[in-house]
Amino acid sequence: MREIVLDTETTGLDPLQGHRIVEIGAIELLNHIPTGKTYHTYINPQRDVPREAEAVHGLSSAFLKDKPVFSKIADELLEFIGDTVLIIHNAGFDVGFLNAELGFIKRPPILYERIIDTLALAKKRHPMGPNSLDALCKRYGIDIAKRTKHGALLDSELLAGVYLELIGGRQIALTLPKTGNVRHLQTGNAPLPTKRSNPLPERLSADELARHEALVKSLGASALWKAT
Repeated sequence: MREIVLDTETTGLDPLQGHRIVEIGAIELLNHIPTGKTYHTYINPQRDVPREAEAVHGLSSAFLKDKPVFSKIADELLEFIGDTVLIIHNAGFDVGFLNAELGFIKRPPILYERIIDTLALAKKRHPMGPNSLDALCKRYGIDIAKRTKHGALLDSELLAGVYLELIGGRQIALTLPKTGNVRHLQTGNAPLPTKRSNPLPERLSADELARHEALVKSLGASALWKAT
């Protein structure tokens, strides 16, 4: 099963207010394991980058001015993600921006049916929060020392680790084999239990057995003790 973990950086919070994507990062998972294949690009947003946004991701207008515009990288991006499932944290934000950019160049939008939103997964698993990417990395012991600022590719790598934790992908399966000898489940040299050749002698006295029988009779005909 192929999945793509994806993240974007932008000039602001709302594409309807003219904000644009400035960076896209994505990594490929195959059966929940990173394959080493990644996609990363910076994008000229064709507008200024507000200081507030630059403080978050560190990408200035001067740095981005000679980078390709979205229309130039669209085919490469779409080829990388294909029609596979996309893993995104707070997916409404990133998909909203991606679909706005795709709309500008008359391309079909990304459908939400193919999205797994890790923020929604985290809220179900940890309803008391916090569920930001940083908070989830700390919760699961994922190293964020390199994350001095937001970055699309690094955040995708961190999110892949969070996603695997959220779906239990790092846990050892606790299922038993359906067939075959279970001797291999024993640890060390501990012997398997065997049936006694001679049963142990009765440990209840005759008086104890009599008193137990009297107690059961006193419970009445509908007692659960008499159902077996």
